[in-house]
Amino acid sequence: MSRSQLDTLIHMANQIAANNAHYGDDAAERVYTHLKKFWARSMKRQIVDYLQQDGSELSPLARQAIERLAQSQSETHSASA
Repeated sequence: MSRSQLDTLIHMANQIAANNAHYGDDAAERVYTHLKKFWARSMKRQIVDYLQQDGSELSPLARQAIERLAQSQSETHSASA
């Protein structure tokens, strides 16, 4: 994956988070649900990898949602093993 593609994913995740921030306590879950439903598996894997390696460009809300996504992927992977 190129840095340009990663920058696009970071930007998109931060935009989704910003657009859902007004939901307060439910915001991170809404962002997580959006990513899970609408992002391709490869996009989800790339943004989770970025979070685990650095994640510094993610907003706090995007980071929280992507941490939940990583947890969900880990649970799914463990259940299918």
